Amino acid sequence: MKLVIAVVQDADAPALTRALGEAGLTSTKLASTGGFLREGNTTLLIGVEEGRLEEVKQIIRDTCRTRTRLITPGMPIAETPDAAVGQPVEVQVGGAVVFVLDVAEFLKL
Repeated sequence: MKLVIAVVQDADAPALTRALGEAGLTSTKLASTGGFLREGNTTLLIGVEEGRLEEVKQIIRDTCRTRTRLITPGMPIAETPDAAVGQPVEVQVGGAVVFVLDVAEFLKL
């Protein structure tokens, strides 16, 4: 048995939980915050048989996509070169961060 911990962007979470459900897989959804932009994301806990692990990872790959966004750097003005003040920077966001852990015991009560 494996525990898959998938941290995904909030925008991708509904489609991912739907795709997992259609495959007969259940997950537990946790609200979380973090990463480069300090925006909301979703952490899914997915208990899965080892034989279905690759299927779960493929569902995550197919569902969670990366995208680009323009952000304005948040450096203090005193530390920012004059030319860079207020200049938006394009960054890549989205996708998923996936951790796979061995599970000693799994119970559904």
